[in-house]
Amino acid sequence: MAPIPTPSAEPQDAPDSYVGLDATGAERRARERGWSTVRSLPPGAIITMEYLSGRLNFEVKDGVVSRCWKG
Repeated sequence: MAPIPTPSAEPQDAPDSYVGLDATGAERRARERGWSTVRSLPPGAIITMEYLSGRLNFEVKDGVVSRCWKG
């Protein structure tokens, strides 16, 4: 049987620190801090609930991050 892969470590970063930033600058900062995937979503977007280690999600309203969470 194949070994279970170990997920990569997530950056030690507070998602709340992105709230209020413009979406472009927030994405650039997240990638510089080591997030492998950054996803921008409009408010109320329908998304699946799977957790992806290393992903940072932004809810963006009028070009500004209004909410941010891991996974």
